Amino acid sequence: MKAVYVEQQQVRVGELEVPKIGAKDVLVRIKAAGLNRRDLYTPKRLTKDAAPLILGSDAAGIIEAVGDEVTRVQAGDAVIVNPSLRWYDESAVPPDDFEILSLPDHGTFAEFLAISEEQVEIKPAQLSFVEAATIGIAPLTGYRAVVTKGQVKAGDTVFIPGAGSGVATFMIPLAKSLGARVIVSSRSAEKRQAALELGADMALANDADWLQELADETVDVVIESVGRETFNRSLAVLKRGGTLVVFGATTEDMVDFDLRTFFYAQQTLKGSTLGSRDEFRAMLQWIEAQNMHPVIDRTYSLDEAAAALKYLEINEQFGKLVFEVNN
Repeated sequence: MKAVYVEQQQVRVGELEVPKIGAKDVLVRIKAAGLNRRDLYTPKRLTKDAAPLILGSDAAGIIEAVGDEVTRVQAGDAVIVNPSLRWYDESAVPPDDFEILSLPDHGTFAEFLAISEEQVEIKPAQLSFVEAATIGIAPLTGYRAVVTKGQVKAGDTVFIPGAGSGVATFMIPLAKSLGARVIVSSRSAEKRQAALELGADMALANDADWLQELADETVDVVIESVGRETFNRSLAVLKRGGTLVVFGATTEDMVDFDLRTFFYAQQTLKGSTLGSRDEFRAMLQWIEAQNMHPVIDRTYSLDEAAAALKYLEINEQFGKLVFEVNN
C-alpha cells in the first residue's frame, strides 16, 4: 500500500505492507486523512535507526475487514478514526496508557489502517470523507478546551488568538452555538475576514493594541494555543476572575509572566490536551445537530506530501489540510 512515513528522520512516500488485524481490530480503507502540526514534529522525535513509522492521526474511511471478536462495527461501515487512544471516559486527566495515534503506532497517511474497534465511530452522513477526515485532533481539542475546560456559556465573551488554525475554525462556531460572543486575532487580514464570515463577532490584528481595542469588552475566557508570542497579551486582556485555557504553543513553549498580577486578579490557568471518547462522541453529536461542516483550506494526494507539509509549516492556511486517498 502507498504510505507517507518517516525513515531515518526523513519523510518519504513509498510502498509498505498492508497491516494485519487482531481479533478486536478493524482494517480501515482510508478515503481521506487530515494533517496536523503534530505531523511536523514527529520526525524529529524518532531516532535515525527507528523502524519506518507512518505519519497521520486523523482519517475517515470504510471498514474493509473486522477481527473475529469485533462487535461494534462491520465491513462496509463508513467511519471516523478517533486519534485519542485508550481515553474512554471523560476525566480531569487522561489515563496513564493514553497516547495519540501515529507515535508509537502507525498513523493514517496510508491506504489502510489497522486499529482497535474502540477507536472508530460511525461517520455523520452529512460529512464527505474529506470533511470527516478533519474530525479528529482539532475539533476534539477545541471541544474539550471550550466546553470541558473553558465551561463557556451563554453571555460569555471568548477570545481566541490565532484565527486560522483548524482548532480555531471549529471553536468559533462551537462557542457561538453556546451563546458566546467570540473575538479572534490574526496577523492576516484575509484570515480575520474569513473568521468574521465564520461567525466571529470581532477580529483583531496581531500587532494591534489589544488592551485598547478591548477596553470596552469583558473577556471571560481566553483559549490560547500560540504560546510565547501572545500568552502575556492574552492574560492582560482577561478579566479579573477569568479563565485562560492553553492547549498548544505554536510559537515557543517557555513563557514568563507576572505571578503577582495573576494571583491578585484571581485568574485561573488550565491546561488541556485532546480529549476522551465521551467528549469525542459529544462533539460528533454537536456536529450532527448543528449540521456543521468543517473548514477545508485545500486537499493533496499522498504523492504531494512534501508540498502539504511545507504549506502546513508556513502556517498560511485557514482551516484544515487533507490528503485524499483511495479515490
